[in-house]
Amino acid sequence: MLSTENHDRDVVDLTYVYPVVSRRAGGVSLGVNISPNNACNWQCVYCQVPDLTKGVSPRANIVQLKQELDGFLQQVLFGDFMETQVPEGCRELKDIAISGNGEPTTCPNFKAVVEVIVELIHQYELNIPLRLITNGSSVHKEDVQQGLKLMASCQGEVWFKVDAVGAERTQKLNGVTVLPEWQMKQLKVVSKICAVKLQTCALDMFCSDEGYVQDYLAWLQDVLQQDIPLVGVLMYSLARPSMQQGGDKLQPASLACMQDFAEKIESLGLSVTVSA
Repeated sequence: MLSTENHDRDVVDLTYVYPVVSRRAGGVSLGVNISPNNACNWQCVYCQVPDLTKGVSPRANIVQLKQELDGFLQQVLFGDFMETQVPEGCRELKDIAISGNGEPTTCPNFKAVVEVIVELIHQYELNIPLRLITNGSSVHKEDVQQGLKLMASCQGEVWFKVDAVGAERTQKLNGVTVLPEWQMKQLKVVSKICAVKLQTCALDMFCSDEGYVQDYLAWLQDVLQQDIPLVGVLMYSLARPSMQQGGDKLQPASLACMQDFAEKIESLGLSVTVSA
């Protein structure tokens, strides 16, 4: 049975579609994995994808994706999937999330993927958000922007990864050197189209790093001063083991650390959801 600790994507034996019980969504999230090649342009040390390689998502097979999503929605909405695979109290479809085993916005036909999902949302008259979980690296591309505009018509929401601020910390945590100015630029691009929540993974290694918290808060204050709209911040820690080199040494941030960090963010006027 699925749980917040068990995100087995083979439970339904499909290429593109997988269900999870999501802490952040608060129930069943139906994932659309458009990185089935386990390739990502970032290499986050906490990533739970096995055999992760550096790269981008392939072109999605739209016909297969539609067949899988349509068929699985029928199981969720009209079959016994919830009763047999999901714990009681979590048996509600909360969203459809474009995510998966790599960075979804690197998919060459991202817009076509969104078109299929939007079509099925309308077909089944679903009153749930369509979410994108992204590191923001390709949101400036035209095809992605067109997809984001379609998402906006279906309660579109983007969960934008900002785990840390500063080149040294992002290299250590995300496997890429990311400058704060770039993060803000990409965030501004996507916020003009869709509602945005920041998504931050809190690890024990940063709890004692006062500079980490200060730099994050200073950057976030700059974001707000530039009138970049944010819905809030999703702060979470490790629920499942990392599959990356060195990941076995990671420790989740304590709940006390996360709550203290969250209070500092809330003092800037943003709501924070903590998932320990």
